[in-house]
Amino acid sequence: MDLYNPNNRFNLANLVTFANVALGTIALYFVTQKEFLIAIILAWIAGALDILDGKIARKYNLSSEFGVQLDSFADFLSFVIMPAFLLFYSLDIEDNFTKLIVGLVFVYYIISGLRRLVEFNLKTNAGSVDKYFIGVPTPLGAILLWILYLLSHTFGLITSPIVIAILVAIIAWSLNSNIKVPHP
Repeated sequence: MDLYNPNNRFNLANLVTFANVALGTIALYFVTQKEFLIAIILAWIAGALDILDGKIARKYNLSSEFGVQLDSFADFLSFVIMPAFLLFYSLDIEDNFTKLIVGLVFVYYIISGLRRLVEFNLKTNAGSVDKYFIGVPTPLGAILLWILYLLSHTFGLITSPIVIAILVAIIAWSLNSNIKVPHP
């Protein structure tokens, strides 16, 4: 197996992306077990792998259309679905109507994240890096959700699920906004 062949679906960069997918999946398992700290740690490692796969792809000329698509699927799992599930399942909502409303906001976040990734894929070329992202990138959206988790559960500053839902809706909107975010 040639780890440095861009046509190999299991080249070095793609293997790192597959590891990101694995960690995002395992993190979801820990969310279902209400082991939120472990899930967050795994998601942060997945984030490091997301940065690493791109650097490896550029350094060794491994960029390919397959890699671009794979990276977005990994981002969808690790930086859209996982943090949304983490924050939603960490909320202690007893009222079914409130749970429904808050749940719909999280569905909006997931759809917004998916739309952002699809739009990004339609506009990007393998191997190219723009100076700015238009709209908040999904990894940054995930970080913002994790910050909401910390503000709610670690610091106790936001206790209302409705306030969290409003902030999640704003973050969801920002994913497809015209906000310019510098590319690292």
